[in-house]
Amino acid sequence: MNILKRLKNQILARLATRFPSLGQRFADAYQAQQSQGAIPWVKPPKPLNQAKLALVTTAGIHHQDQQPFDMSDSDGDPSYRELNGKRLFSDFQITHDYYDHSDARKDPNIIFPLDRLRELVNEGVLGSLAQSHYALMGHIDGRHIPTLVEKTAREIARKLKADQVDLVLLTPA
Repeated sequence: MNILKRLKNQILARLATRFPSLGQRFADAYQAQQSQGAIPWVKPPKPLNQAKLALVTTAGIHHQDQQPFDMSDSDGDPSYRELNGKRLFSDFQITHDYYDHSDARKDPNIIFPLDRLRELVNEGVLGSLAQSHYALMGHIDGRHIPTLVEKTAREIARKLKADQVDLVLLTPA
């Protein structure tokens, strides 16, 4: 039964891409979880041309040798995958049923702009890139939200801090 459910989700994602009005209906029906408190904003600690940046994506990408995200759970998978920036585009997979992967397979920079950021480093606009980046599955709901907020996000933040990352660019799927 899970195979049929995944297939249904993948077909709906493709249809929503090809028929924008259908995609808009899905978006309009979505009820976001209410955030509490002010949106945190931190002034960058140093100029962009001296900063180290890491990417975090909700596109469900991972290396081929890593465990795929669990698409059988209707509430999503609150885990993450650490991505090696030096080998990512030579061996990546996408495990996420809630968007059409066609264009991302042709050019992964659409969901994870690593090559564009490398260009900014080469041009001196950006200081450097972290070697490790992080991927999550963007569809997290219900009982997994506390895990995502209290465990996964904090674990990723600790790793980013240990790697002395100054800026994080979040790329949603």
